[in-house]
Amino acid sequence: MDIEKANAEATERMMGAQPVLVGLRKALDVVPGMRENLLLHAGPPITWERASGPMRGAITGALIFEGKAEDEAGARALVESGEIELEPCHEHQAVGPMAGVICPSMSVYVLENKTHGNKAYSNLNEGYGKVLRYGAYSQEVIDKLRWMEDVMAPALADAIEASEGLDIRALLSESLHMGDEGHNRNKAGSILYTTKLAPFIVKVADADVASEILRFLGDNALSVLNPVMGACKAMVDAAHGVEGSTIVTVMARNGTDFGIRVSGLGDRWFTAPVATPQGLYFPGFEAEDASGDIGDSTIMETAGIGGFAMATAPAIVNFVSGTPEDAMNATLEMYEITYAEHTHFTIPVLDFRGTPTGIDVRKVVEKNLTPRINTGIAHKDPGVGQVGAGLVRPPMQMFEEALGAFADKYGY
Repeated sequence: MDIEKANAEATERMMGAQPVLVGLRKALDVVPGMRENLLLHAGPPITWERASGPMRGAITGALIFEGKAEDEAGARALVESGEIELEPCHEHQAVGPMAGVICPSMSVYVLENKTHGNKAYSNLNEGYGKVLRYGAYSQEVIDKLRWMEDVMAPALADAIEASEGLDIRALLSESLHMGDEGHNRNKAGSILYTTKLAPFIVKVADADVASEILRFLGDNALSVLNPVMGACKAMVDAAHGVEGSTIVTVMARNGTDFGIRVSGLGDRWFTAPVATPQGLYFPGFEAEDASGDIGDSTIMETAGIGGFAMATAPAIVNFVSGTPEDAMNATLEMYEITYAEHTHFTIPVLDFRGTPTGIDVRKVVEKNLTPRINTGIAHKDPGVGQVGAGLVRPPMQMFEEALGAFADKYGY
């Protein structure tokens, strides 16, 4: 088995993928395997008993949104009885930020990889503050979700269709040259996204509705986060399943466990307990309030952006802590554990060097160096929401177990 050849193929497929935003549809209608009694969530598999506070809060809010529960006790009863089932987004070609909960009647972005033909899905972004993805489920959270679903989603769906698709890889490439890193700093990307869709939103919606939607998108510096997550999922899925490859194709957290998958090891999860992010907290909160690391947004780092592209976004340190020099060093360090430099995502300050891409479990273990991740921080209790943002590293244990499994499978 030629590992180098397999890794070259996996990373070439990842970098060659061209994800295009082609639609917005109900999850029940398009997400593979979605059904009426299913909730998708971030990270590897989880049960209610082991779920973190923000995960329980998001599950509760989703079931209230669906009209299936009235409070956390009702949600818990539905899940523990088996009437409502929980499965990872990643097992359904989908991703979601933070708790990542996607329920059947939510609309999801549809991303199509024009190079290889695979599709991926992600939900809509609610903005900052008390939001479902951070485990909040008050009436204001549910009201916003219903506005997004009843008012914004139909207009966005028509606008995306009228646009004949948005090339998210090209948008990402441009935003990296404008000060984004694609994960926690998306100001440029969200402006580009809103600008590209604005003419079509104005065409398909009446003036008042169009104005309301454009204001919502324009005020939300995370508007593009979710379609970018879907795009990254489409990229890494193109690299998955390459026989003999040691390239990581999934990194995801559910607030309790961190999980990875490796291209040459099929759909097996390798998991370990999550760490707590270190960073900056909003006024009134401190480290003791934080939940464990959570979210599918580590799909960004898996695809070669986010924490791996921090050199493009020195201003991000105002949000996640550190100095501009730390941002530069984070990117330089990640070249040590990756297989390739991205052919489309480049870093001006490094003479347009490609971002470090294709996490190689061999290098992670050999160098005793785990990936750098930018992330938001959720409150440990359900119903509260976001309390800060920071940096985190995954546990080494997963990579060691994956490398051992690889050796067992391929006889090394």
